[in-house]
Amino acid sequence: MCGICGILELRGGPADAGIVMRMSEAIAHRGPDGVGALADGPVALGHRRLSIIDIEGGQQPIANEDRTVQVVFNGEIYNFVELRDELLALGHQFRTRSDTEVIVHAWEQWGTECVNHFNGMFAIALWDRTQRRLFLARDHLGIKPLYYAVLGSQLVFASEIKALLVHPLCPRDVDLQSMGDLFTFRYVPSPRTLFRGIMKLPPGHWMSIGGGEMRIERFWKTIPVQRSAAPEAELIEEYQRLLQDAVKLQLRSDVPLGLFLSSGVDSALLLAIMTEQLNTPVHTFTIGFDGGEATNEVDDARALAQQFGAHHSFEMLGPADYQSHFQRYMNDVEEPVGNETAAAFYFVARLASRDVKVALTGQGADEPWAGYGRHLGARLSGPYSRLPQALTGAVSSLVSALPGRHERLSRGAESLGEPDMLRRFARMYSFFSADVKSDLFRGAMKSAHELDPYGSRHALAHLQGDVAHLDPLTQMLYIDTRSNLPDDLLMVGDKTSMANSIEVRVPFLDRRLVEFVESLPPSLKLKGLTGKYLHKRAAEKWLPAQRVHAPKKGFANPVEHWMRTSMRPFIEDCLLSPESSMRLYFDQAHIARMLQRDREGHDQFRRHIYLLLSVELWHRAFIHH
Repeated sequence: MCGICGILELRGGPADAGIVMRMSEAIAHRGPDGVGALADGPVALGHRRLSIIDIEGGQQPIANEDRTVQVVFNGEIYNFVELRDELLALGHQFRTRSDTEVIVHAWEQWGTECVNHFNGMFAIALWDRTQRRLFLARDHLGIKPLYYAVLGSQLVFASEIKALLVHPLCPRDVDLQSMGDLFTFRYVPSPRTLFRGIMKLPPGHWMSIGGGEMRIERFWKTIPVQRSAAPEAELIEEYQRLLQDAVKLQLRSDVPLGLFLSSGVDSALLLAIMTEQLNTPVHTFTIGFDGGEATNEVDDARALAQQFGAHHSFEMLGPADYQSHFQRYMNDVEEPVGNETAAAFYFVARLASRDVKVALTGQGADEPWAGYGRHLGARLSGPYSRLPQALTGAVSSLVSALPGRHERLSRGAESLGEPDMLRRFARMYSFFSADVKSDLFRGAMKSAHELDPYGSRHALAHLQGDVAHLDPLTQMLYIDTRSNLPDDLLMVGDKTSMANSIEVRVPFLDRRLVEFVESLPPSLKLKGLTGKYLHKRAAEKWLPAQRVHAPKKGFANPVEHWMRTSMRPFIEDCLLSPESSMRLYFDQAHIARMLQRDREGHDQFRRHIYLLLSVELWHRAFIHH
């Protein structure tokens, strides 16, 4: 786990290594264990190292034997041991035990196809001096981020946006189209960011620059193909074997590792398997929130840790911790997201970093396995949309008349009858309804919204087009796994963990597991009202049934109550003051009405207010420079 950055002079002149060094300093938190650099004509590469594998010999950049190929990378190639043996058999020679050197020789052997041999999480920058070519790649599921911008005659890239902003030519402007996307999906879908001109290399893509051309290609495009009928017991056994091997690979580390533990089935399942495979007790970490007794996981997680003989640590946080951290959180994540529980990852990563340098987490099981309420809505949307419009319209009107605290139910009912599939998904995602956005937006954003209230849906059109021939549930799971997950939860997980100099691994996103899940019929993912059906059946091998089928809590917190009470002055100052950036994009009088109606209980605008607050604090951190 590390941080990378670099510059390529597109006209062939010498790259400015001094700028790259300053970029590297901006992401020093990603790699406090070492600094590396390369200056070779038109390219300059920077690297910050968090030592995990081959602590003595894994310093980057790492080169091939004649130093014509040099690489810096962020992440882990989990199958590096097997690939190293394969490449040795093909005649390649190695100087280190690091997974980084595998990338160098895999490039020599397979060229751009090397990424299809990797099982891991990675953002790679490779310079081939012979070909005069720079190769950038991001892992299949986008676990590791990679940002880039073309600034004058230079291509500039880095693991974090703040490194790009060091460059003197990098603008600090808001992309209004991306702002519209944010208020539809609660995140900005790749390849855009909220910064105009700064892009994300999408998951499962590579970029090649050389010979006067710049190419971006998608190397992972596995379209779900349902396998032929197989006994459920056989499928469960196959999934269990794959999961055990995924955990085994991700336990490869030369430094201490642990587990982020909630009370849910996913992290409990990882704890059980880790306990089987390790010779020492697993170190587990949990956080809880004062006043969140209904959703706190501290007691349940402690009981789980005791059951499996883990060494357990936990921490309780209050509203003062949450508020004081908020600005730091926005500086870390760099991109606002509408997930009010996401900040919890910062706190649990901070707790874990006191004892370990690597932690596994249960992230990534919900998206392919249909673990969210919207997935039930997606399954129902097919037959519902074929009902008479008079009937669906009456249901929608009835639900819309319910009090505002039923926002999710109202949003679901209104979206189910939408005949256009992509527009239906956009309405399911967006807790800012078309009417709310019409009242809230101003200026160019309002004009674009009135032209096409759900125009942001086109950001997902390429993914929906891959699976348009499949059922609505499969389509949504496919999109969630390739867009919502990497651009929201995984982005937050990476940034908040690296802000604490700790590597987070996600075994449920081993691509073999994802491809297996996507080959199953929808009925084995969402069976009746039970999401993650086969996943939970498989978990019964290691966990008691009552634990497996207990209601999901997740990293919940009592933020709604805090926002209406102790955090209220802070929020009102951020959103309603004359100096607030809200006035540039939104109607502050409407925001004031939202705050009042939420405070009085007439409507539930917790998530709306949280996203607005996040945008304001992001704007203060990065745009008001």
